[in-house]
Amino acid sequence: MRVLGIETSCDETAAGVVEDGRILSNVISSQIHLHRRFHGVVPELAARAHLQRIAEVVETALNGRKVDAVAFARGPGLMGPLLVGKMAALAASATLGCPVVAVNHLEGHVFAAELCGKIRFPLVTLIVSGGHTDLLLCRGPGRYRVLGRTRDDAAGEAYDKVARMLGLGYPGGPAIDRLARRGDPQAVAFARPLLPGTWDFSFAGIKTAMLYHLRDLKRKPTRREVADLCASFQEAVVETLVRKTLAAVERCKVKDVVVGGGVAANGRLREAFQEAARGRGVRVSIPPPILCTDNGAMLAQAASHRLRLGRAGRSLRCDPGLGFENWGA
Repeated sequence: MRVLGIETSCDETAAGVVEDGRILSNVISSQIHLHRRFHGVVPELAARAHLQRIAEVVETALNGRKVDAVAFARGPGLMGPLLVGKMAALAASATLGCPVVAVNHLEGHVFAAELCGKIRFPLVTLIVSGGHTDLLLCRGPGRYRVLGRTRDDAAGEAYDKVARMLGLGYPGGPAIDRLARRGDPQAVAFARPLLPGTWDFSFAGIKTAMLYHLRDLKRKPTRREVADLCASFQEAVVETLVRKTLAAVERCKVKDVVVGGGVAANGRLREAFQEAARGRGVRVSIPPPILCTDNGAMLAQAASHRLRLGRAGRSLRCDPGLGFENWGA
């Protein structure tokens, strides 16, 4: 089965073609340069940029290939960008004479790992990005139970806000990860917000602690101090994500973990998961960075499962707040 996936939920205009779990193409046009001066994504600018790029991106991904279906993300995401992807998918399906499949963007992140090798169900998955920090028990395609999610800032959002405080620009994740390599993760004792008794996350407190630390410093931090702050902040976030995920693995009695989303490209997070899983008999699957960020191939792979399960006829209505609870099995 060959599927075209179109992804426009935020600030990547992307399209990819997947055939039976094998990537034939994966084209991504990033808008980072457009939003950098605003320190975040501006929805209207994102939608306009998608309109300008979507035809070329889809055409390049197809490269003359025929497909059996066209998939798009109907949510979650920004409404304007989501609508661009939906209309592009409808146009492509009419031109190619094949059905349209509406995909949950978050479900795409689950199956990004499957494009690199077989994943085994049941499993626990952590989806961690600029807008989401969700912990799920996955018993199979379309069979999800939400264990926990962020109560305030998503992990990626906290990275961006802390990077702005430190004058590191946007997006903040790569800059903090890079500088943290030179710093001391024990330099500042940021609390680990483990929220005992719940699987939820909360990163607003670490962000506020950074704000107070910089305020009390009463001067601009040195380059060495910035590196130490990056390392200390990152270690607090990473340790929280890893400890809670592996605690869920133990409680749910599974042996496999899938990590997806933009923050899964973080080098320290990837290392920490492998270190923590070693010796526990737990297998951690994290796709390469190019498949952690938003892309069309992951949507195509998720759509392939929906087609095999006979669930391609769901609503095509875009839903910015779409989650796993209202996605259904």
